[in-house]
Amino acid sequence: MAKVLFVNPMIREEDDPRHVPYGMALLASIADRKGHEVQIFDANAWRTGDDVLQGAMQADAWDVIATGGISTTYGSVKQIVQFAGRYAPDALVIAGGGFITSMPRDIMQFLPDLDVGVVGEAFETFPEILSKVDDNNRDFSDIKGVIYRDDSGKSKMTPERFLIEDLDSLPYPAWEMFPLDIYFQNSSILASEEGMVAKRRLDINASYGCSLICRFCFHLGISGDMEYIEDDNGSTDVAFTWKRNIRWHSPEYIVGLVKYAKERFDIDFVGFLDENLMTMNSFTRGVWLPEICQRWIDAGLQPQCIRDGVEHDPEVCTGVHWGGTSHATLYNKEVLTQMRSAGCSHLVYGLESFSDRILKNLGKGTTAKGNVQAIHDTLATGIRPIPNQIMGFPDDFFDSLRDSMQAWEDLGVVVYPFLATPYPGSEWYYRYKAKIVEQYNGDLEAFLLDIGDATKITAVISENFNAVELLGLRELMVKGDHKRLAEYEKIWRSIHGEPNIPDFIQEAKDGGRDHIKNLARKAITVSSTSQ
Repeated sequence: MAKVLFVNPMIREEDDPRHVPYGMALLASIADRKGHEVQIFDANAWRTGDDVLQGAMQADAWDVIATGGISTTYGSVKQIVQFAGRYAPDALVIAGGGFITSMPRDIMQFLPDLDVGVVGEAFETFPEILSKVDDNNRDFSDIKGVIYRDDSGKSKMTPERFLIEDLDSLPYPAWEMFPLDIYFQNSSILASEEGMVAKRRLDINASYGCSLICRFCFHLGISGDMEYIEDDNGSTDVAFTWKRNIRWHSPEYIVGLVKYAKERFDIDFVGFLDENLMTMNSFTRGVWLPEICQRWIDAGLQPQCIRDGVEHDPEVCTGVHWGGTSHATLYNKEVLTQMRSAGCSHLVYGLESFSDRILKNLGKGTTAKGNVQAIHDTLATGIRPIPNQIMGFPDDFFDSLRDSMQAWEDLGVVVYPFLATPYPGSEWYYRYKAKIVEQYNGDLEAFLLDIGDATKITAVISENFNAVELLGLRELMVKGDHKRLAEYEKIWRSIHGEPNIPDFIQEAKDGGRDHIKNLARKAITVSSTSQ
């Protein structure tokens, strides 16, 4: 059986390590159950020097070194792959996750030491690769869902891997293989009183996918959105469309998983990593979340403070509090009440903006009025609504910035907006790729190395503001400085005249059903001409 070293890359260096990598923990569990010898080097948790990473690569005769993550981990993944090629030259180097699924051909070019990339979901693909390793066979042409190098070194993509339908067939994550002491030290999450005082938090994925088409967002092959396309040279690449195959675990599996985590690790808080919990409730005609809540209570997981109607005291409260995600058009007040009764403390709402124009162009399916109502209704149930917002959208202008500022004042909330970032795999990545590459002097990899978690400025996709303006305008928004905002608008108009306000709804209609695939094909051309 193969000796497998998983290396969890560093993410958000400016923050503490807060989240056990759920996908990697699942793959580690799958590999372990199939009899492979599995070890974890958690670079994100330990945050040691290069010499320690080198030592991990040389610690054993690894058959496989596996890593991966989303695009924001690219810099760390690049180092891991380079070290694997240098210090474990006999190991098969595998990478998966959103960073390679979103742009497999580009990544294989950027990382010459990478042998195999998993494109899309890895639950079935990864163990098939390990079976090849067991047989000392490096011909991966018959494994679906990979990009690999043939004998000549040329990258080849195999046919698409279909998603598994029965999520409950997955084992529980191998949390015990990760340094939980470090993650538990950073359990606190600034979203609710219960979350802030959490001491032993773990996160889970109850579902995969979202029904919305937000143009800045990406799903990266786990929600039925991925399609294979061919460029002008006949090479296969990927595009991420509006197609969906939404999947979710059964309430029985979810509550069983949480009960297992409570009994084995004595957790006090669960964070749902799902894109949108309310999507799943809508797809199940409103029965999924209520059943989870009832099973949560029946399993003895209801927090004592909720059951007894008293203030939360982390020193005496038993049970498990939890938090997740929601959407302004999909929530239901009755369901929110049930969620609170089961221990839900907060919900992150992707409100993005309080401008109706921005919301329509994003494809959010909501309005500014709907956003406001969602906050009021959620607060009324005792759940904290966390308003996630973004600025720097292509069609942002002074009017849309003021709309959000006014809503904050009316609601009495303080929001520090993220900055619109065209992450690979999103519709706006395809739409603005030429502009992105231009901002990095033709170097696409430089953009990947610069991507953060949207708190810092990277590639600007605003049609009206540059990077300096966006940073300054955000500060004026947060300070509620309407006076200086109005003064700068006069200056801006004296230089530029009228703003450019694109209509993405009409653009999509004009493009027809193949709108995004056509954008993706153009983006592939940009890659080939910029490298």
